Amino acid sequence: MTSPIPAPGEPLPHYVSTAPFDPYSVEVMTEEQVRVNQASQLRLMWWKFKRHKVALVSGIFLAVLYGMILICEFLAPYNLHTRNMDFIYAPPQRVHFFHEGDFVGPFVYGRTMQLDMDTLKRNYTDNRADVQPIRFFCRGDSYRFWGLFESNLHLVCPAENGQMFLLGSDRLGRDVLSRIIYGARISLTIGLLGITVSFVLGIVIGGFAGYHGGVFDLVVQRLIEVLQSIPSIPLWLSLAAIMPATWSPIFIYLGITVILGLLDWTGLARAVRSKLLALREEDYVLAAQLMGAKSSRIIGRHLVPGFMSHLIATATISIPGMILGETALSFLGLGLRPPITSWGILLTEAKSVSVIAFYPWLLFPTIPVILVILAFNFLGDGLRDAADPYK
Repeated sequence: MTSPIPAPGEPLPHYVSTAPFDPYSVEVMTEEQVRVNQASQLRLMWWKFKRHKVALVSGIFLAVLYGMILICEFLAPYNLHTRNMDFIYAPPQRVHFFHEGDFVGPFVYGRTMQLDMDTLKRNYTDNRADVQPIRFFCRGDSYRFWGLFESNLHLVCPAENGQMFLLGSDRLGRDVLSRIIYGARISLTIGLLGITVSFVLGIVIGGFAGYHGGVFDLVVQRLIEVLQSIPSIPLWLSLAAIMPATWSPIFIYLGITVILGLLDWTGLARAVRSKLLALREEDYVLAAQLMGAKSSRIIGRHLVPGFMSHLIATATISIPGMILGETALSFLGLGLRPPITSWGILLTEAKSVSVIAFYPWLLFPTIPVILVILAFNFLGDGLRDAADPYK
């Protein structure tokens, strides 16, 4: 429907401007609009990520954990292998601040042990007359920091000639809290190393299969289908059992990392292939080809950044999967082996139902596993939304 043209002498409609045209008039932007227009892509992603509160808290939690593994020897109250045979299977101790109405500060009560001859269970009772203050920034068990130099400085220590088992002790009298802190170094880093292997294989193999197609794409797809048809746990067990028992702990650690990376690349490779099949027909890809760009540069500089949000989400979901994989292998006795300590190795202490019934605190290593997996999933959701240009 066209608007009627006013007759000569009639007033102009309200939607027709009678103001003279000023070619120098410019709309003035607000400070907020200027800040957004001048911001880089990373800054825009950070602003969107901050709005996802759960993801932000999860990221801070994971950053704290990964920072802790750098100084786990300092944070742990005891050395990894310190044993106290007088306190085998000691339950967790409560931290108190007041003794008989007086403020003392953080302390624990000393304990006495009695052996139940019927069940052979050790029963511990608090000795209210034995107040053992908790020390901070103190000297305790000696250790080699990252295997480089000797030290005995700890963040927290038991009292002189006292004992402190905040999360209990195991069958050898070793502090469960200290072993969980030490085990975090292995369990958290194995996910990062494994995802590095998986991403390199997935992006390279999937990228070339989707970009070039042909026989290489056909072979890759059949290989992926074969690997994905094999049950994961039996495949893990068979590959882990191949590693010789004479290998050193560090070689076993690297072997488990490579195994987890080799088995996890298939899903990412298929996703990369499907994305590149669609993106390789775009005009900017043809322009790059006409300018003489190599395939590796086109894939790495132009195609892969186009679906970075999907890659970020895949990485944050794959890392907890690898942590669970290492935990399962170590729990079954086919993964890492002592003296290396991980959360999976700590859970081998709780294989028996009778042990769990008498000493439930041996299941405490499952708590950091659950928290880390949830944190990675929440972080992945926030990063995916922040990197998605359509949100």
